Amino acid sequence: MSHNCSCNHNLLLWYLFVQSPASHETSPDLSPAALAAWRAFLRAHTVVTRVLERELLASQRLPLAEYDVLVQLSEAPQGRLRMAQLADLVLLSRSGLTRLVERLEAGGLVRREVCPSDARGAFAVLTEEGANLLLTAAPDHLKSVQAHFGDVLDSEQMSLLRTALDQVASANMAEASASCPSLTEALPIEGQPGD
Repeated sequence: MSHNCSCNHNLLLWYLFVQSPASHETSPDLSPAALAAWRAFLRAHTVVTRVLERELLASQRLPLAEYDVLVQLSEAPQGRLRMAQLADLVLLSRSGLTRLVERLEAGGLVRREVCPSDARGAFAVLTEEGANLLLTAAPDHLKSVQAHFGDVLDSEQMSLLRTALDQVASANMAEASASCPSLTEALPIEGQPGD
């Protein structure tokens, strides 16, 4: 999920798909129930992401998109990922990720390394300073996720939500992977390799 400029992007989504007068009409292929669920998904994503971003900025002065990059790198073998794969993981365009990594590099949190087997390719690598910031930020951020997401649903609702969202992702993965081949590897779904 791209968190850069998430407020502007999410407000646009809110207007276009949730509040716009044109959205009150359903297409013959989209049931009112599906439209209502879609709107609820977008609304929940927008509201929770905005709250998490605000709290992470307040506690760590760390934007959510930067936190996401640090997390992805920390979970990768040797704390490094090819830039293209990292872009897929954090759901940013290649150019958007390049700008984000440049900011993280300037702060000493990430460094870039040339790929020895492909001079055009590059790796993003988590630095010790980046790993330390993540260790400091993660407890507060995970408390926020628990408060604004985990505590809102009971365990049965959480399980149903995960199953439903995995089903939606799985149904669309082949089409999404056509334009982004490493997406399947980057975003494993329950029951698929990597889960």
